[in-house]
Amino acid sequence: MIRFSVLGSLELQTPQGAYVPRGPKVRKVFALLLLRANQIVDVDTLTDELWDENPPRTVITTVRTHVYHLRKMLDRESRVSTVAQLLTTQPTGYLLRTAPDQLDATVFARLVDQARVLLAQEHVTEASHLLRKALGLWRGPALANVAAGRVLGRHVLHLNELRTRALELRIETDMLLGRHRELVAELRGLLAAHPLNEWFHAHLIRALHRSGRRGEALAAFQDLRALLDRELGLEPSPELHRLQHEILTGTPAEVRPAHQVLAGLPVDARAVS
Repeated sequence: MIRFSVLGSLELQTPQGAYVPRGPKVRKVFALLLLRANQIVDVDTLTDELWDENPPRTVITTVRTHVYHLRKMLDRESRVSTVAQLLTTQPTGYLLRTAPDQLDATVFARLVDQARVLLAQEHVTEASHLLRKALGLWRGPALANVAAGRVLGRHVLHLNELRTRALELRIETDMLLGRHRELVAELRGLLAAHPLNEWFHAHLIRALHRSGRRGEALAAFQDLRALLDRELGLEPSPELHRLQHEILTGTPAEVRPAHQVLAGLPVDARAVS
């Protein structure tokens, strides 16, 4: 079976190896058809992505040419007899058909959705495993080798947001499983890349506290307070202040039930398209 990858570089994956379409505009057409797989993508949408507000006078012919090259690539690289049915011309645009397991973004969405169901049923270990599997599908930023225009740009933002939400949910499941010490290093790494993300700061402080590292947890709070004041002129959120109070007073760190964790992390993974 051929497979398609958008969670990282755009690729067509075949038994013979991976292939990246040539030509920036052919890659854009391919990416847009994949991210709206099994839906008709009209010519106006393709035009908006390819040329923004400055389409050529021969726009219809040019779009047809890019689709033609995409079809030739699929035929040449996939070596399957169903390419004619894979990418079809419709009255208003084009339709790329994919099976449920062919597109990595679809598999990612399904795994996260399944993990949420498991978490709602208090099957935390199984949920954590599926979330790790889902996040393991990512090979870098979405469509890393595509110069996304304003249409694809919205899809990329959406996919990256889903990735962040899935990562947060996986961290929450690991907290429920008592993996606090293991999370400290990971959260420090995430904060090196996202220094102003208060959610990551809160979970680092909480992980340190639950690991018995009370002094480091309080120091992490003060580091955040100084950072927010210096960069944004803001104080940490009320939640973080409550967390600091818990640590100072020796209040046991709160461990929320799985259903409360799920309610606080709205990951609508099915909305990838």
